[in-house]
Amino acid sequence: MTIRINTARLLESVAELARIGASEGGGVTRLTLSDEDKAARDLLTTWMTEAGLDVRIDDLGNMTGVRRGSTDAPPVILASHIDSVVKGGRYDGALGVLAALEVVRTLNDNGIETAKPLAVVNWTNEEGVRFEPALLCSGAVAGAFDVGYVNDRVDRDGKRFGDELDRIGYRGEIENRPGSASAYLELHIEQGPVLEADDLPVGIVGGIFGLAWSEVTITGKSDHAGPSPMHLRRDPLIAAAEIIQGVERIATMEDDIAVATVGRVAVEPNVINTIPGKVVFSVDFRHPDESVLDTQVSRLEALVEHVCSERKVEGKVDTFWRSRPTPFDPAIVAAIRDAVRVLGLGERDLWSGAAHDAKYMADIVPSGMIFVRSQGGLSHAEGEYSTPEDIEAGANVLLLAALQLSA
Repeated sequence: MTIRINTARLLESVAELARIGASEGGGVTRLTLSDEDKAARDLLTTWMTEAGLDVRIDDLGNMTGVRRGSTDAPPVILASHIDSVVKGGRYDGALGVLAALEVVRTLNDNGIETAKPLAVVNWTNEEGVRFEPALLCSGAVAGAFDVGYVNDRVDRDGKRFGDELDRIGYRGEIENRPGSASAYLELHIEQGPVLEADDLPVGIVGGIFGLAWSEVTITGKSDHAGPSPMHLRRDPLIAAAEIIQGVERIATMEDDIAVATVGRVAVEPNVINTIPGKVVFSVDFRHPDESVLDTQVSRLEALVEHVCSERKVEGKVDTFWRSRPTPFDPAIVAAIRDAVRVLGLGERDLWSGAAHDAKYMADIVPSGMIFVRSQGGLSHAEGEYSTPEDIEAGANVLLLAALQLSA
């Protein structure tokens, strides 16, 4: 029997969800626990219910829709997220949730009963843009964060996660958390250029890079820009500029896999005619080898100490989040590979440089991921795009892998 997803229906769902929080450039802004997030959740609840799923909300706002199987075995979870970054794309996260929903709809259309139940999950706060860190609620389910820590996360306006969860009406019960499962599958756009370079629609993900997030604070002496001679200045912004250049060197001196990014800089007082008094910036290191990450952080600390000593300013490095490299389960990866082969698609193995909820779920459930080609490797941007043909290929890989794992 040949079974394939309904591509037109999936694309229509993607387009309809993208209208919620739509931005002028064709993307979306749908931040966690915002009014837009609530509206998207309400629509997803409607769709899940119409597909015959038993919809459950847990104490973190994670949404799970369960399709019963012929046995009471632990389910196969198909998951991703529908929150976005500011002016992000319509596919990041949302495609994975809607492809999972389309798998259920397709099984319903064809009257297919699986032995194991299937569970479609929408994770809360995958992006971590409004409430840091990212992967907050899948991490809590996996035991990386406790509930108090999650509820006390505060956004830049001083609003608490827990208060906002209550405000939009999506706090459920702890017993509704996605619990034990037999397998976890997550479909996501690649967010990189590898599949496009290889001219392939999908990728078989072997694991997720480890990462280390640090905040560097450089403190000097604020003063008037005119009367202060250059040789007497203690300018933290000049020191920060040297360190930021050094961050790039730390990555490139390692290998052609390591990446490093300074994505956020705050300057005080940020006035045109005033020498800054303090600069705070982020450093994001990523690599599939944890020992390399340790080395990168150590090199950053040494660099900050050296530059600050030379520039007569004070420096501090706070490495506030570490995430170990996560290899995926060989059996789940094999099921994805089997689906790729059945569909006659080219095989491409790669690791994810971006973090995903599968990272934490892999700690408690055999897990794997499927990547769908991103045009231009673009993501976290309004111009993010995957073709209908590539979406169809990825969703069919998800369907066939889910069928094999749910047997």
